[in-house]
Amino acid sequence: MSTLTRPKTEADAVAVAGGPVTLRGSIRVLLRVHRKALWGAGGLLVIGIGIVVALRIWMAAAKELCADGDMTPCGGPVYQPSYARTSTELFLSDGGTVLLLLAGLIGVFVAGPLIARELESGTFRLAWAQSVSPAHWLAARLAVPAALAVVGLTVLIAVYRWGLWALRGYPYSHLTTWYDSGIFPGTGPALLGFTLLAVAVGGLCAVLVRRTLLSMSLTGLVLGVVALGLHKRRYELWPHILRRGQGPQAVSPGDWHLDYGMLTASGHKLYWRDCLGTGTAENARACMRARGAVTNFTEVHPASHYWPLQLVETGILLALAALAVFAAFRVLRRLHG
Repeated sequence: MSTLTRPKTEADAVAVAGGPVTLRGSIRVLLRVHRKALWGAGGLLVIGIGIVVALRIWMAAAKELCADGDMTPCGGPVYQPSYARTSTELFLSDGGTVLLLLAGLIGVFVAGPLIARELESGTFRLAWAQSVSPAHWLAARLAVPAALAVVGLTVLIAVYRWGLWALRGYPYSHLTTWYDSGIFPGTGPALLGFTLLAVAVGGLCAVLVRRTLLSMSLTGLVLGVVALGLHKRRYELWPHILRRGQGPQAVSPGDWHLDYGMLTASGHKLYWRDCLGTGTAENARACMRARGAVTNFTEVHPASHYWPLQLVETGILLALAALAVFAAFRVLRRLHG
């Protein structure tokens, strides 16, 4: 009759190796125990790179006659993009979301198999008995996935930006704007900040709950709330620009349009949304005039605001990650000394 065996943990590897274990040795043992997960992560990295490279090759092989992707004679009245270009745009339009989910999965892995499983089973005690202090034990489990995740996702960010670069000059693109919620999170340092937050939140939830599935679920919930909150309030992270006038005067290519309305003679803002409930467009214009509106305006984030928005968001995420790490070590010290 076969018997059930528990998964091999770091404590088991330490017991086999024998002798005291330093922080560096604890890291080596951790990598050896979770080598299957490392192989899986490496496979995902290769797949991600391969998809973008394949899309670029597909686009290069398309029979486009013009630099903007037109398959008809350049400058003609008809614009017809290649199927390869439109398909590449569609695939890449949610690449940022995919990278964000990948970062969240790293945090869930840290919360469950990496930390909570050993706390739940009690095998952490054997590792601590081999001269591995609780602080070193937790530090290894936060530092290793954080370092590997940052390196891997930095590569994916670079590859993703390279893929998006191929779509520049596409005049009818609406799916690959820099501010799109499916693109923005995966094109800059904000993704790395979210990754570090995911690792930190995973560690905090694990030492707080000490139950594998519950820790993983709580980590996913917290990260989902943070991602949704940033998505809803990202436009507020940097002051927007107010442009007067209508049409091309107010909105330029690449602008992130936020809101629009009219200014009174004193400069007070009146938004069209406050008058749209009056029925027809003519009634809305009459509503604005009755309130003293004289000049149209539009609130936008120009393309030059990309980096300020990215850096502010990264700073917020890093601050939250630092707080989560501090809290995780305080909880561990309180519970286990």
